[in-house]
Amino acid sequence: MRACGIVVEYNPFHNGHRYHAKMARELSQSDIVVAVMSGNFLQRGEPAIVDKWARAEAALKNGVDLVVELPFSWAVQSADYFAKGSIQLLQALKCNVLCFGTDSDSSFDYADYGRFFIEEKAAIDRLFHELPIGWSYPEKMAEVVSRLYPKAQNFPPNHILGLSYAKENATYDQPMEIFPLLRKDQGYHDEQLVIDQFASATGIRQAVLSGEDISGFVPFETQDELNHTHISWKDFWPYLNYQLRASSLENLRGIYQMKEGLEHRLIEQDAEQFSEYIKSISTKRYTQPRLQRLLTYVLLQVKEAEIKVEQENSMLHILGFTAKGQAYLNEKKKQFTLPVAAKIGQNEKEKHFLTYRADQVYQLIHPLEQTIGRFPIRV
Repeated sequence: MRACGIVVEYNPFHNGHRYHAKMARELSQSDIVVAVMSGNFLQRGEPAIVDKWARAEAALKNGVDLVVELPFSWAVQSADYFAKGSIQLLQALKCNVLCFGTDSDSSFDYADYGRFFIEEKAAIDRLFHELPIGWSYPEKMAEVVSRLYPKAQNFPPNHILGLSYAKENATYDQPMEIFPLLRKDQGYHDEQLVIDQFASATGIRQAVLSGEDISGFVPFETQDELNHTHISWKDFWPYLNYQLRASSLENLRGIYQMKEGLEHRLIEQDAEQFSEYIKSISTKRYTQPRLQRLLTYVLLQVKEAEIKVEQENSMLHILGFTAKGQAYLNEKKKQFTLPVAAKIGQNEKEKHFLTYRADQVYQLIHPLEQTIGRFPIRV
């Protein structure tokens, strides 16, 4: 069976995601679509609007055949680490091709870029460290690539992730064939909902929190779930605020990615709502996504050693599958290069304790979510 891999968050799953799954299968002429999906906390440092099981079920009912969880230690990371963990799982799952959405409107050769990045790594690293200290990581990388690889001039969010996927994919002896899919209608951050167009996940989340009708932009499964629950940083603010107030500076300095004296910046500001707080601490250098990831680490009290342990004990946690997905697992599982976990038991919990802890904290707001002993969803 030929498998097309996709990397997703589905926050929440919407009609554009259904289109992506459909086109991924068609463009790559694959038998099944395999999704590596973030768990309950996401790449930009925010809780998922609905839990991972609900998002996996919506995907399986709308074009995806197999959903595997991207662990917390890879999911809540900058683009390069997010891509590293995602591609690792797709490679372990023996996917033949990779299809991702992109905002780049040109016939950009991602595979060529991946090869360039491997071949010119020394020059890239040297130029990166020559750039001003005050620049953010995305700004530095955009400048490096534009100078050394002029074909890559535009850096919208999905294009940046595409570049990260490409260079990570190129590190493997048998890289997956790449099929970029041009994003249709709304951009990544567009908040406006336009009838008969695909909406962005950002726009849909804003509409849900504002009480607007989203029925024309999401499948039934997503709308039904959002009618019962929708989670945001607003819900976790009391718990985060407690951690910030109760923690000593020494404890905060021990949090993963707490660098450059950021612990002082975090405790100097005070706010009644998370939205006010994140705006008060964000700057051009310390971007909102970077700080939200850091605040997620504070919320969960994440230490660097825990990140390393989980990353060194990667596994394939199956969240769900269709009949085709199950057939693929039966056909290929002996070839997989990482252990398969159909459910999380004590052994898996110890190796992936960060992901388990993230689920436990998520349950403070959404008590129906369950990890230990739960079998994959079958559609």
